[in-house]
Amino acid sequence: MGEALALAARAMGRTSPNPMVGAIVLDSEGNVVGRGWHERAGAPHAEALALKEAGARARGGTLFLTLEPCAHQGKTPPCAPAIVEAGISRVVAASGDPDPRVAGKGFQILRSGGVSVETGLCAEEAVRLNEAFFVSVEEGRPFVTLKVAMSRDSKIAPPSGGERWISGEKSRAWAHEFRDRVDAILVGVETVLKDDPLLTARPEGREGKPLIRVVLDSRLRTPVGARSLPPDRGVATIVAATEGADRENEKGLTRAGAEVVRLPSDPEGRVALTPLLLELGKRGVRHLLVEGGGRVHGAFLKEEFVDKLMAFVAPMIIGDGGLPGAISGAEIDRLEGNSGLLHVDRQRIGDDILIEGYLRKPPWADLKESSLV
Repeated sequence: MGEALALAARAMGRTSPNPMVGAIVLDSEGNVVGRGWHERAGAPHAEALALKEAGARARGGTLFLTLEPCAHQGKTPPCAPAIVEAGISRVVAASGDPDPRVAGKGFQILRSGGVSVETGLCAEEAVRLNEAFFVSVEEGRPFVTLKVAMSRDSKIAPPSGGERWISGEKSRAWAHEFRDRVDAILVGVETVLKDDPLLTARPEGREGKPLIRVVLDSRLRTPVGARSLPPDRGVATIVAATEGADRENEKGLTRAGAEVVRLPSDPEGRVALTPLLLELGKRGVRHLLVEGGGRVHGAFLKEEFVDKLMAFVAPMIIGDGGLPGAISGAEIDRLEGNSGLLHVDRQRIGDDILIEGYLRKPPWADLKESSLV
């Protein structure tokens, strides 16, 4: 199962809206005869690839699987009936699939076909690998990771004209690698106006799957020449605006290649986050990375839409004139002390400290590691 999970993780950031899945087939004598993992949406599923490699040797064998096999026709045929047809006698699955089109139906097909089914082996690891998928399916909106870089005195930007970066070079490289694992990245228009970011994952190479870029821009102030606007491999940057935003500005942004999506406003006249997240969920975004700036962070935190926090704390004091963030180092310590920040992990990256923790209970929290149930 550990090897199957490692196979599944090879497709990190490539399979949405599908989950990452790995599969290993053992023959009747316990020898590995087939391996497979789901590489990307629309590609063959892990089970199909492993069974194809195993061929006739799968008959009477065991299939180790990180997630319940699908039971519905999508872009590829359902896997559960194929497992029965291949003559597999036993399936060991780490977890069930929360997708209502599957949700127990895959296991039912297996058992009806005479296949012995055991579930729960490495359940925590399996669900943790696909935590964004589980949250997204169950709530209809993306799993949200909020990333912030701050100084020791909790400033997220230096005084005007100062050094642009707070986090170090190794932290920035780490953050770009993390971007490669998510489906979409979101910033506010103030970040676009100040920094004009590309909003890409570097080094390049997402193997044909572009990073969906979202700009939260209630009044459509994004410049038509912004570097984040040109479509990436045919996928337009989404500029989320309110219904009352300027129509002339929309024309210019559309000509620049962006897609303007108008959404209801909140009581403060900004784009309401609930309809925005539901819209992204409909588009197959399972994991959304919220990068900035401070007002955007504050809105997501206030609405309690942040599932996971990643805070890079740099060894510097900015002092007066620096821009304070929506969350401070003291607030992180308070949350951790009051169990408001769960499953906290700290690691050093270069000269910075990365603090990771969950603001909402993750779907794997109550699962016992490596247990059979």
